[in-house]
Amino acid sequence: MSLVADGLRFVRKDAAGGERAVLEGIDAAFAPGTLTALVGPSGVGKSTLLHILAGLLRPTEGQVLADDQPVSRWVASHRDRWRQQVGLTLQHPHLLPELTVLENVMVPLVPRGLGRKALRERAHAALAQVGAEPLAGRSARALSGGEQQRVALARALVGAPRFVLADEPTAHQDDAATARVVAALAAARDQGAVVVVAAHDPRLVEAAVVDARLRLVDGRIA
Repeated sequence: MSLVADGLRFVRKDAAGGERAVLEGIDAAFAPGTLTALVGPSGVGKSTLLHILAGLLRPTEGQVLADDQPVSRWVASHRDRWRQQVGLTLQHPHLLPELTVLENVMVPLVPRGLGRKALRERAHAALAQVGAEPLAGRSARALSGGEQQRVALARALVGAPRFVLADEPTAHQDDAATARVVAALAAARDQGAVVVVAAHDPRLVEAAVVDARLRLVDGRIA
């Protein structure tokens, strides 16, 4: 159930046709039951690496392996099925504004064919885990940035994914909310998930629950 970055290179083209290597020769293995923090200053490729691990970007060279399967090489339909095992939260929460908070968290569970009562119970539990259950009946469009971030994390965790990938999950949280977010990530790890976070926040990066820290410098692991 490991997640492996095998020789990843990612080249981004600019509007003028020039190229810049964002990642260069990334080799890393993320084991189940561990929480790894990707650290380093802005612009070193942390978010790009997280997007590639999640299957949202294809590497220019190298591959991502999940359970020894080259998921980054699969056609889109196969990658989409694999991503059902991934709980992902990005810097922009991408909530559905026309739905309530509870409905947003229920969305990943709908394909599983659960009854509405089970859907609601699981969504409430996920919101409670990140300290956002009081928001359940509110419109997603009425939330603050920090509230949206916690709801997005609840949505990522609600299906008990095998892989949890989170980009700056505490960036807009106060200390109390940060503690809830860190505890939720640690709980996913303790349930056997592979957890990888990209973070600047020392409250997360230096937390005791983090098992490993990978520092990126100029697109490489230092």
